[in-house]
Amino acid sequence: MYKLAGIETPEISILSDEFLDSLAEKDKPNLQLGLLRRLLSDQIRTVQRTNVVQGRKYSEMLDEAVNRYTNRSLTTAEIIAELVKLAKQMRDAQKRHEELGLREDEVAFYDAVVQNDSAVMELGDETLKAIAQELVKSVRQSATIDWNLKESVLAAMRSKVRRILAKYDYPPDAEAKAIELVLEQAEVFAGGVSG
Repeated sequence: MYKLAGIETPEISILSDEFLDSLAEKDKPNLQLGLLRRLLSDQIRTVQRTNVVQGRKYSEMLDEAVNRYTNRSLTTAEIIAELVKLAKQMRDAQKRHEELGLREDEVAFYDAVVQNDSAVMELGDETLKAIAQELVKSVRQSATIDWNLKESVLAAMRSKVRRILAKYDYPPDAEAKAIELVLEQAEVFAGGVSG
């Protein structure tokens, strides 16, 4: 597929600026578009295995761009440019945990609790980071083999998440959605811990 697109087999740093920028300059746009979509889809699946919120966000961004292209709102060159931009954004987001001062696993839970604007306004970034760290610790302690298949373990986890959010005065209007997101993220996380 790479050779058909007029590209040498990319290095491990497949999402480097040089590689991505070279896609926009090739003379086989439909092949470049297919290649970019495949690369992005693979990368999104990788992100979804560790961060539910970010995986959804990138998936929606990719779908939106492809839909705009399909509806002829974007030319082939414009969709390629947009997908290159998305690829760079995804690559740069891999270092986000360092900027936030969190571990990679903590960022995924941070993303789950930061989805509510009132929580961000009322609690502030440092409190949300503390919540994320405590959630990771709690999920790690609760992660047993097949924990997501046992209703009693899931109910206990839901209760722990609710207590942690209440401890930090997480806004009640957003608590239910946050709990569901955190549990979804916990299921992905626990699968990685116990798997």
